[in-house]
Amino acid sequence: MSCASPLLNPVSCRIPRKADMIAIMSTRFLDHLADLPATTRALQKGAQLFDCGDPVTHLHAVRRGEVHLLRRQPDGTAFVLQRAGPGAILAEASVMSETFHCAAEAACDSSVTLWPLAAVRARIAEDAATTEAFARHLAGEVRQARLRAEIASHRRVADRLDAWLAWHEGAMPHKGAWHRLAGELGVSPEALYRELARRRRAG
Repeated sequence: MSCASPLLNPVSCRIPRKADMIAIMSTRFLDHLADLPATTRALQKGAQLFDCGDPVTHLHAVRRGEVHLLRRQPDGTAFVLQRAGPGAILAEASVMSETFHCAAEAACDSSVTLWPLAAVRARIAEDAATTEAFARHLAGEVRQARLRAEIASHRRVADRLDAWLAWHEGAMPHKGAWHRLAGELGVSPEALYRELARRRRAG
């Protein structure tokens, strides 16, 4: 069981202008919730929003900063399932769950919007336009999951980078976002920098 990225912007903890169509689709779905009661919660870097096993009482979306969905391993390490920036929904699959199957932690000082889960479920069930928007958002998440699976299937850094570039129409992010790109590829920043240097030398 799992819960469910963004780039191309040099500013740390900000969503890219172009790359993350998921965030765009999230925003369109969230537009349908604009008249529902909502609250805002501020999170300091490292603060936990929810933990695995916690009851699902709200739908969460990032307003500012970046929040990671984590699956913690018995040895203490954590696998990042989602890097959610402004406009992105956190663990949208939890809308149909009773408990969270992952944890959420602020990667930097952030803020999130919370909608009562009962109200969100009712809106999805009763309003056809909201239902369609939610379905489109979930379809986008499936495409992102396939991209992550494709990247993970490659062993070499070069092949992982090629897979990412193919998805993003060959556009490399600004140098200030290369560290985040390494996270997207599941490689160390140093390994990515070496690959980029090799490509520059090769012309």
